[in-house]
Amino acid sequence: MVKIITDSASDLPKEYIKKYNVEIVPLTVELEGKIYKDGVDITTEKFNQLMIKSNQLPKTAHPSPETFKKVFLKYINDGYDILCLTISSKLSGTYQSAMIAKNNIKTSEKIFVFDTLAASSGEALQVIKASKLIQKGEKIKEVLRKLTEYRNRINILILLDTLENIVKGGRLTKIQGVIAKILNFKIILHNNEGAVEMLEKIRGKKRFFKKVLEIIDERMKKLNLSNLNVGITHVDNIEEAMMFKKIIEEKYNPKDIFVNHMGATIATYAGKGGIIISF
Repeated sequence: MVKIITDSASDLPKEYIKKYNVEIVPLTVELEGKIYKDGVDITTEKFNQLMIKSNQLPKTAHPSPETFKKVFLKYINDGYDILCLTISSKLSGTYQSAMIAKNNIKTSEKIFVFDTLAASSGEALQVIKASKLIQKGEKIKEVLRKLTEYRNRINILILLDTLENIVKGGRLTKIQGVIAKILNFKIILHNNEGAVEMLEKIRGKKRFFKKVLEIIDERMKKLNLSNLNVGITHVDNIEEAMMFKKIIEEKYNPKDIFVNHMGATIATYAGKGGIIISF
């Protein structure tokens, strides 16, 4: 038996958590002096309301090695092997924390920690892929091989509707943020080997949407569309998330597609209106 474990930064929809019996280890966020477990102590909607009103960027923290150790031991003692998929090691210390926990357990050979080199919907797609392979009865070493191939093919586009959180986080000065707002700039980031990089800076909403769809179309041409899986997450922006879902469904007929809210951890960096499309 293999138990799939992931962290809350995956933003895995509840139906998949239930379907594949996935264990979620929460990251924490601190906002206005209060610490919340992502997805446990505060709803996504409530967190977003507080975040938007706050002048400070929330502080995120990865789970401790001790937290992972307790979860690992719980399932090892029940006779499971463990496959733990984490947010990118280039974005968080979660992977390192899980590895420390693994190395502090005598039966560490029963624990496999996989760096998804992704977050949110990109991480979730890999958790779903691993779960399907396990359900088919694949051996864990073969699951890891196929998962690595799958990870290398995933495209992740991060669409920022506002630069407020980047300004709050110190990645952009307030003056630059004001200028960008006046000029109506929208930002497209993408995932590059686990790190987030600037892809495009577009002026105006219509041009922004057009460019996003052009990038999706260009990248879809390089994929096997007969087995296409798509994940879309958003920060209080269901209307635009569903618009992208509808266009992708009509044009590419994916095998599976989901839309979900971003949890507190990833919403902290995406900001209000942010969308992540992974495929």
